[in-house]
Amino acid sequence: MSRHHRLECAPSTVHWGFFDAAQAPVLTIEPGDTVTVDTISGGLEMLPPPDTGFTVLPEHRPILAEVPRGPGPHILTGPIAVAGAQPGDALKIEILDVALRQDWGFNMMRPLAGALADDFPVGRHIHIAIDPARNLARMPWGLAVPAAPFFGCMGTAPPAAWERQTSVIPRAFGGNIDNRELTAGATLYLPVLEPGGLFSVGDGHAAQGHGEVNLTAIETALRGTFRIGLEKNAALRRPRAETPTHIMTMAFDPDLDQAMTTALRDMVELIGRLTGLTRDDAYTLCSVAADLTVTQVVNIHRGIHVSLPRWALRADATKSG
Repeated sequence: MSRHHRLECAPSTVHWGFFDAAQAPVLTIEPGDTVTVDTISGGLEMLPPPDTGFTVLPEHRPILAEVPRGPGPHILTGPIAVAGAQPGDALKIEILDVALRQDWGFNMMRPLAGALADDFPVGRHIHIAIDPARNLARMPWGLAVPAAPFFGCMGTAPPAAWERQTSVIPRAFGGNIDNRELTAGATLYLPVLEPGGLFSVGDGHAAQGHGEVNLTAIETALRGTFRIGLEKNAALRRPRAETPTHIMTMAFDPDLDQAMTTALRDMVELIGRLTGLTRDDAYTLCSVAADLTVTQVVNIHRGIHVSLPRWALRADATKSG
């Protein structure tokens, strides 16, 4: 029978700013087990001053004081090893629940970064009030933003030969995907590139637009519950996902056009595998029914995701003419 595990944030359960096959797992589970994971976001410079009235979670300062900071800004909980996972397999990450954990978040921009890198020469960060009970965030100018929490970073360990990889750049192992569709109810498939898979999660977002254009979303602390399954011999080259209404391929590249090309080719291939349609018909179906969306443009490797509604995979979709 499957078991449920609880993984809290602590200096012993997080790593800061990287994905690395050499990072020892903090938890080992069996395929099909569920895990509730806590995350935090933000270095010392992002913590709200006492006079703001916001509450800093009790584990946040000890983590910042004790955990070495790596090349990226994201504090990641994990890794979680899955028994029996071997290279060539895939982890099936069912996102059962994502909940807000605190009453504030932050948004940051800095010079020479973001989609308009040359237009905003002065960096800033702002604190944004969050009401978890009402599922709302309130901008400093008064606008209420509906919260739609998700984890920006979800990834497995890169191959050992790649050594330590920054948490900033999404790659074949996932990582800083920043896809706002990956909220509760979605399923993410990640390639297993090292034994155990070694899944880590963090970079909680209360809300984000497609693109994440000024560099960050509303960064905050989240609690996620996942069912983690194992798909043997999946031969998955890149992350892909499913929602209750769509299937989705994703790709990342410094060139947004190349990311688009890769994600679209993956969708054509996936349609053929799921429906038996010819490549010509699958490509036509993409033109008729699929949406190409810019995931993010701020993580050095930009992202595109291609979404196809599930109705396009009905049995009658395999009939040409």
